[in-house]
Amino acid sequence: MGEALRDAREAGLRGEVPIGAVLVGDGRILGRGGNATEALQDPTVHAEMLAIRQAAAVVGSRRLLSTTLYATLEPCAMCAGAIVLARIPRLVFAADDAKTGACGSLRNVVEDSRLNHRCEVRSGVLAEECSDLLKDFFAALRSAK
Repeated sequence: MGEALRDAREAGLRGEVPIGAVLVGDGRILGRGGNATEALQDPTVHAEMLAIRQAAAVVGSRRLLSTTLYATLEPCAMCAGAIVLARIPRLVFAADDAKTGACGSLRNVVEDSRLNHRCEVRSGVLAEECSDLLKDFFAALRSAK
């Protein structure tokens, strides 16, 4: 999670919402990312999506079996869907997202028994640090206006 937090901080320095994600498999980082939606003007380049895309390229497969995705914020519905489609077996995230979280807060895509793949979820890892990073980022935006 420390690596994901580092990517989140870097995203924040670029003016992006400070969210980071790291996908780990076989004891090494296979993919990582920090939000890039502002720079690319693309709503699909969330940190988790970047990490998943990079890992799939490294592994050479769309199925990311035996991996763990670490994210600083609870993934949204799009990212949760990608986690399911990539067959990622384990998700660890820091802060809950009551407004758009799709891994337990608003809905629970990754553990939905109606889907053909489910993901083990652990939340709250470094939650305070990740939450504070987001709060500080949005407070700075508000004060700049």
